[in-house]
Amino acid sequence: MAEPSGRNTLRDGHAAETLACRHLEGHGLRLIARNVRSPFGEIDLLMREGETLVFVEVRRRASERFGTPAETVGARKQQRLRATAAHYLQQHPQESQKPCRFDILAISDEGSAQRIEWLRDAF
Repeated sequence: MAEPSGRNTLRDGHAAETLACRHLEGHGLRLIARNVRSPFGEIDLLMREGETLVFVEVRRRASERFGTPAETVGARKQQRLRATAAHYLQQHPQESQKPCRFDILAISDEGSAQRIEWLRDAF
């Protein structure tokens, strides 16, 4: 369903996740899964860097007038991401012995260009 501004948030979210995935793959990470769901929420991308599992939250904003995309990942969202990651690890015990971290991939639209900020081990 289109928003009044003419944007489609589902389509835009998928495009942001695809851009984020390509960016991270370009830096050597490997995609394991997209949209990992649990009763607690969803993790946008699950990737691997070496032996480390990387739970990635993708945030996109059309403008930074009210803050950066990364600033929208507050304590409550972090708690849901941790719970979702814990649920994933319980469902995949072979992965639970590996190191893991939480990254944020923040995308800001700047006119016709996009700025990407990768926050490794963000929380």
